[in-house]
Amino acid sequence: MEDSYGRRINYLRLSVTDRCNLNCLYCQPGEGPTITPPEELLTAPEIEQVVRAAVAVGFDKLRLTGGEPTVRPDIVEIVERLAGVPGLEELLMTTNGVRLKYLAEPFYRAGLRRVNIHLDSLDAARVQRLMGLGAPQKVWDGILAAEQAGLVPIKLNMVLTRGYNDADVVDMARLTLEHDWHVRFIELMPLGDRAHFAYDYYVPSQEAMDRIQAALGALVPLYDGQLVGEARLYRLGGAPGTLGFINPVSNPYCDSCNHMRITADGQVRLCLLADHELSLRDALRAGGSQEELVALFRQAIAAKPFGLHLQHGHAPAGRTMVRIGG
Repeated sequence: MEDSYGRRINYLRLSVTDRCNLNCLYCQPGEGPTITPPEELLTAPEIEQVVRAAVAVGFDKLRLTGGEPTVRPDIVEIVERLAGVPGLEELLMTTNGVRLKYLAEPFYRAGLRRVNIHLDSLDAARVQRLMGLGAPQKVWDGILAAEQAGLVPIKLNMVLTRGYNDADVVDMARLTLEHDWHVRFIELMPLGDRAHFAYDYYVPSQEAMDRIQAALGALVPLYDGQLVGEARLYRLGGAPGTLGFINPVSNPYCDSCNHMRITADGQVRLCLLADHELSLRDALRAGGSQEELVALFRQAIAAKPFGLHLQHGHAPAGRTMVRIGG
């Protein structure tokens, strides 16, 4: 289905929880974690019902997010349910990797085929300071377990944060010289009561690119420099892996945006950086039919906005990233 701006909307990011086993400074609410009561979360059968309606509208790519999706006890069941939905062509997950050592194989058997793993530095002290992760080796073990299980290609996501990890971009980029991995650098986005943090510690992608090229040589653009999803992709000379830069602040990709989000409490969020939402959960629990869910998806797609206003200081205030879904 196309929205009112002619964009084909086919990619759904669905959060299964707002709980997380880390405490990244740019993500969690300033006063500490805000946890949705379990009864307000979509259940596994409700998630399957929502995804079947989404596929009926035309969504064919689904990414499970959180919070941290692997902390949900029934996450393998959810993966298995969704892998069996006819018409869903891609089933992916974004995770911090802490529990992947134990879940990579069960995920693959259940039908998951790829993971994006969040890691902001290779330096243990900086990982502790920025992410609240005391044992980075757990993430590294998770990366290797995912690769061994067949959840490939491995993608590593690094959120650029001035004074915390901006000096580490070269070490992260160097991984692509050694591994067939995709390392992606993401600009901080101002959301909720963490918006001030994002403005204060923002690093533009161009700065990261300049650091990498000064240390490791020229970045060769792939796909003629065009966006692939949300990222522009590059390769260092002789590298088996690739580097991606996601620039929602310095170079928004609104004109090619093809996705929508569902929060863990069952709200369709029309745009990451806007507070407009429609409730699927309320419709489901009022006995709504599949046709009603399809109609809600069509309504949401028709209302999807175009363009951001971050440059004017208009950041969404309703939710932090952990309550939206990464």
